[in-house]
This record gives sequence, structure tokens and C-alpha cells, in this order.
Amino acid sequence: MSNRISKPVMEAALVESMVRWRRDLHAHPELAFHEFRTSDRVAASLSALGIEVHRGLGRTGVVGTLRQGDGPAIGLRADMDALPLVELGDIAHRSIHQGRMHACGHDGHTAMLLGAAQHLARTRDFKGTVHLIFQPAEENEGGARAMVEEGLFTRFPCDGVYGMHNWPGLPAGQLAINDGPMMAALDTFEIEVTGKGAHAAMPHQGIDPFMSVAQLVMALQTIPSRSVSALESAVVSVTQIHGGDAMNVIPDSVVVRGTVRCFSEDVRQHIEARLQSICAMTAEAHGAKAVVSYRRGYPATVNTSREAHLAYQVAAQLVGHGNVVQGIKPSMASEDFAFMLQACPGAYLWLGADGPQASKPLHNPRYDFNDSILVTGAAFWVSLVQSLIPVG
Repeated sequence: MSNRISKPVMEAALVESMVRWRRDLHAHPELAFHEFRTSDRVAASLSALGIEVHRGLGRTGVVGTLRQGDGPAIGLRADMDALPLVELGDIAHRSIHQGRMHACGHDGHTAMLLGAAQHLARTRDFKGTVHLIFQPAEENEGGARAMVEEGLFTRFPCDGVYGMHNWPGLPAGQLAINDGPMMAALDTFEIEVTGKGAHAAMPHQGIDPFMSVAQLVMALQTIPSRSVSALESAVVSVTQIHGGDAMNVIPDSVVVRGTVRCFSEDVRQHIEARLQSICAMTAEAHGAKAVVSYRRGYPATVNTSREAHLAYQVAAQLVGHGNVVQGIKPSMASEDFAFMLQACPGAYLWLGADGPQASKPLHNPRYDFNDSILVTGAAFWVSLVQSLIPVG
């Protein structure tokens, strides 16, 4: 890494543009793999800057490539999709689409990366290649996995890839990064417990699946508390129970759904095995049967050491060592940037979002991105590029 770590000056006109872009995107949210308008806006903005534009990767993904002589290549990633959520906040740029809103700040992430792209295209103050990765479908649908499987790092080789997320609960002006885990893995499960339907007044004539389910819900909590080391982190949550149609009928079957979160792959495999075993034996004890469908979702988001250290140095020069948090507790939430980190070395960091008043939590119907942090986010991207692929 070069000792030349600049603190880029973001012109007032560019800052105003980022705010305008961000609020426009917020007003026009699009769900996973349907980010057509967003992709068009991103592609048009990059093309206007003279940046190579590549479309269609991960359906609605956009990759902009900015080359400045020979040198290493890095990828900078922003997610673009919104959530299926009714916006309740009273803001001028609220969603015009009922039931869709940018409740996670991807509108801000996109605007920050566009701002960095404009600054880099104008100044050309680096040597090498920057791949600007605008990713669809981060929320639940695995847009990063789709891009990787369709050849993201084959078509656009990177020596390192970096992602950033705004983070309520962390003060604006601060950044947080770990050497190691930042976000948990996410798996989902569905358990169908089948017994034998009967009249509710004569349960002895049937096999009540609810008896198995009642014990299953409690038994599953013994996995993180008794089957996983207390030094590891794991969460098993039952989030849905569906069964029955009539008040006086014991149904044939009941469906239970939920999620599993952890950081270690060994723990992940152990939880899956224990869940399968507990479900089968608990149902059998009541004369019922349990069929488990366990779906692997996002892996844990784990930074590689070299890239985390480089990102820390850049952040420290930009906002000061006292404003960079190392060793922050990882989140049990998940992030599909993890698929990119499995395919390429890199780092993922959090950008503080709280102003004088605390920001609403992510995925809250009254959440809105803090526009005051757009400058810090864009400046970090520019500093990272200038530091990792400096002018020779």
C-alpha cells in the first residue's frame, strides 16, 4: 500500500448531485432482479463519464470499468434493490410505489459509488483498473451469488473487492471494520410434521401434530444453548407456524419455518445435523413424522486479513484513528457480499449513520438514509482507489 493516502475534496456540486441521485432512487424503489429503472440510471451516469459499461450480469447488474494505465485492479460494490415494505415516514422523497421502499439504504450506497465514480473519472488520480459493481437483489435473493456464478471475477478480475453498508447505531463520521467476521451466515428451514387428523373432542382417535410442534419449538432452542460452544455465536429462530382450518378439527399436518444464523461453517453443519435429528425423534416420540427442508442461504461475511488492514489504514487517514472501530461485534444479520468474499479477497465495512438523533433501524418502515454521510462514503472509495492503485 502506498503512503500516499489523500483526503479527497468532494466538490459542492458533486455532493448536491449525490443527494439528488439518492432521493430520486429512494422515491423509485425496485425489488430484487427488477431494478430496471435504477440500472438504466446507473448505466447512463457511468456512460456520461466515459466509463465502460457492462450490463446484464445478474440480470439487472451493472459493472462500470475505469482504466488508467497498467496496475492492479479492485472492485467496489454497491447494492441497488429495495424491500417489499410499506413506507410510513413523512418525507418529501418518500416512495411513490406502495409496498416498496428503500429501508436499508441501498439508495445511498448506489449514490455514494456514483459520486466516487464521477470524482475518479474526472481526476484520474490513480494507476490501474477500478470495477464499479452495482449489484441487484441483495435482499434475500442472492444477487451477488448470481453475478459471481455468471462470471463476475472472470470477466472483471480483481485483486480485491470491497463493500460498505451504512450502519445505524454507529455515529456519523465513524467507520467499523474487522479482520474476520462482520455478518452471520443465513440458512432457512421448513419442517412439516404429519400426524393423523381427528375431531378436537376425540384427540385419542388421531395423532396431534401440534403436540410434536409444541415440543419442537422448545427443543430447537437447545441447539445453540446446549449443542454449540458458549464461545461460538448461533441463533435458531422459529418464525412461522401454520396448521389447521377449523376450531374443532385437529389437522393432519403442521408446518414450522424459521432461520439459522452463525459464523462458523463447522457450527453451521452441526446445527443442520442436530435440527434434522431433533425433529425426527421428537415427532417419532408422538407417533408423527417430520420432514425437514433445510436451505443454505448466505454464507458468513468474513473479511480477509490483508484487505481488512488496508481498508483500516485508509479509513484511519480519512476520519482519524479514533473514528475507526476495530473488533466491533459482528452482526447476526446477513449480507450476500459474502459470496463475493468467497470468490475474491476483500473487506466489508460499516459506515456510521447516526446524526444528532439516532437513525431509525435498518428495515424499519420509517428509516431514511442520512444524506450527510454520502460525502464520507464516496471519499472513502476514492481514497481506497488512490491508495491501493496509486499513481506511479
